[in-house]
Amino acid sequence: MSALGRINLVVSLLFVLVTLAGLALLLRQAGHDVRRELLAAEAVVEYLGEVARSNPGSLRPELTENLRHIRVSWLRPGEEPKQQTESAIELWIAERLLGSASLVADAWPLEDGRELRIALDPYDEIEEIYDSLLQLLLLSAFALILSLLTIRFAVRRARCVLDELLAGLRQVGAGHFDTRLHDHSLAEAKHLAAHFNEMAITLQQVQADNAELTQALLELQERERTRLGQTLHDDLGQYLSGIRAQACLLKVIADRPQQVQDTARLLDDNCERLQQGFRSLIRDLYPVVLERLELGPALQQLAADWQQAQGIRCRLQLSEQLPSLPLASKAHLYRLVQEALTNVARHAEASEVRIRLQRRGQGLRLLVRDNGQGTALPLRPGIGLRSMRERSRSLGGELRLHSRPQAGWALCLNIPLEATR
Repeated sequence: MSALGRINLVVSLLFVLVTLAGLALLLRQAGHDVRRELLAAEAVVEYLGEVARSNPGSLRPELTENLRHIRVSWLRPGEEPKQQTESAIELWIAERLLGSASLVADAWPLEDGRELRIALDPYDEIEEIYDSLLQLLLLSAFALILSLLTIRFAVRRARCVLDELLAGLRQVGAGHFDTRLHDHSLAEAKHLAAHFNEMAITLQQVQADNAELTQALLELQERERTRLGQTLHDDLGQYLSGIRAQACLLKVIADRPQQVQDTARLLDDNCERLQQGFRSLIRDLYPVVLERLELGPALQQLAADWQQAQGIRCRLQLSEQLPSLPLASKAHLYRLVQEALTNVARHAEASEVRIRLQRRGQGLRLLVRDNGQGTALPLRPGIGLRSMRERSRSLGGELRLHSRPQAGWALCLNIPLEATR
């Protein structure tokens, strides 16, 4: 059942209940009124009976035909009083109000041979009650129809807003993030459209950022491949070529021990340089130090190597009881600190960097602060900042960046420990 159908059903049931309650109250009050009117009419009947017994001739038909709640019949010999034709509803009302009480008629013979009968007649009051019940039902029906039409009109306007919202959500679900809802006169619909449009703008911006990030990652991948190719060809390849040439030379000078010894020493030097080159390349590709060290010692080694390479003082402060983390979580934190140090070296113009990793309750807090220029945050962050944000999300944390002019940058990351398990 639709929402409009459910609303109409509830409103109709409420109207029925209110109408039934009104009918019950009306019938209850009508019962009291009928009994009171009949008591008053009984006194009139007794008075007319006294008059009929003492002076029947003083009663005339034109004086008694319009009496309420009393029926006076002037009957000729052998004539029966006319039976009133009441509707089934009036009979039901009379039965409900009067029960099984019988209305006995008194009869008096007249001198001219006619018979005078006087009886109580409650059907004048019953007819008024029936009219009141009918008016109440008609008024309730009119109010119900008017309410349903009003609800239909109001719900129809809201339904148009919901239909437009549903169509917009379908468009957004299909990837059309440029979908926008029109403005409405209703305040609620206006707020709903505004929030939907803000959501669509955000999704459109995220889609553009993802496309830009994907393009940047592809370009970075190509640059890394080019760099790896150049490193393997220009550096390691030269050592391999030298080793091969020296190995061939050994065959020629096999009978000259001194030259063989010199060539062997050159081979050993080239192999050492080749091994160092491979180690440096592997460190760039993956921090193998994390496989044999915990995060604290690995960060100490990273800070020392970075300070020596960049000539910028790096102060590292670690909590005494850092928890043991899985390799993936250690790698994310290690790379995040490494990327932060890279940004300091490239953009901060700082002379000192402070790194602090502490345990706080059921979480870790990482703080990286420099004393550089503290330029404003870029409107469109680059790959470095995006990668740090993605790594913080992977750790279940929240990354915050602060910049103060002439006071440097500050990076703060809070990580719940349960997210690193």
